[in-house]
Amino acid sequence: MENLIPVNILIGDRSYRIKVAAKDEEAVRKTIKQINDKIIEFKTGFAGKDMQDYVAMVLAWYASQYSSQPSGAGQLDTSDLQAELQKLEEKIQTAL
Repeated sequence: MENLIPVNILIGDRSYRIKVAAKDEEAVRKTIKQINDKIIEFKTGFAGKDMQDYVAMVLAWYASQYSSQPSGAGQLDTSDLQAELQKLEEKIQTAL
């Protein structure tokens, strides 16, 4: 089994501690930066919304970027993705 390292990430205004494979840390950090940059972009364009709205907008944008890729490019296991999205949604709901 691959050793996982703890990583603190910040999405929007929330901090999360996740465990990732050491080889994936850089990719995770780049993805989180892209997400936060997109949140700032949406906050600039759509003033007056709350953070959950911005995160939802970024999630929709990110999913549409993934679905527009040619088949096989950056292929993800969607069952794992679905489970992770469900966990994230539960965390957001409990925080409200």
